[in-house]
Amino acid sequence: MTSQAERLRSKRIKQRQYAGRPAKEGVERYPSGQIKHTEREKEVRAVAIEARQRVYFKGKEVSNDMVASQFAGYTLGRMFLDGRITECEREAGDEYATQMVRYYSLVGIPHPSARAQDLHSIKGFGAETTSERARMAREASNRMMELEGKLLRLEDGPRVKTTLFNTCVLDYEIMRTMSDTQLSWLKRGLKEIHYLMGLAKQREAG
Repeated sequence: MTSQAERLRSKRIKQRQYAGRPAKEGVERYPSGQIKHTEREKEVRAVAIEARQRVYFKGKEVSNDMVASQFAGYTLGRMFLDGRITECEREAGDEYATQMVRYYSLVGIPHPSARAQDLHSIKGFGAETTSERARMAREASNRMMELEGKLLRLEDGPRVKTTLFNTCVLDYEIMRTMSDTQLSWLKRGLKEIHYLMGLAKQREAG
C-alpha cells in the first residue's frame, strides 16, 4: 500500500508530463538540460527557409541552398536567382541601393519605405565633428545626384530611374514579375550603374 506522499509525488510527475509542450527529443543539450544555442539557430533557420519557400518560391522547384541564399532575402537578389538578371547587374543594383541608403542616413531624410531592405545600417561615429558629417552628407548628396542624373539622361530615363528605384530601394516584390519592357528599363539602368562603378574604381586606383 502506497503512502500519501508517494501518491502525491506520482500525481505531480504525471501533471508535469502533460503540462505545456512536450520536451524536444533528439537535440543537443548543455549539462544543465538547456537546449544548445546551435540547435535553436537550426530551428530558426529552418522556419525562415520554410517561410521563404512558401512566400517567394511557391510552386517552383528550387533547392534549399537557393532558398537559404542571402540573395533570396530581397527582390533584386530573387530576380538574380530566377535568372532574370546577371551577377554584374545584381552587383550594380546592390551598389545603387547602398548609395541611396547612405544618402538617406547621412542627410537625415527618413527612408521612403519601412519594408524596404536595409543593406547597411550606416551610422555616424561619436568622434565625428559637425563639419565632418556635413562633408560626408554633401558627398553622399553629390553622388546621389550624379547617379540620378546619369539615369535620367538614358533613353526612357524617367522610366528607367523609377523601375530601378522601385526594385532596388523600395524592394517591391511585384517588380519581380515585371514585363519584358520594364525588365529592359531595369537592365539599362543597372548596366549604366555598373559602368559608373567601374569608373569610380578606376579613379580610386589612380
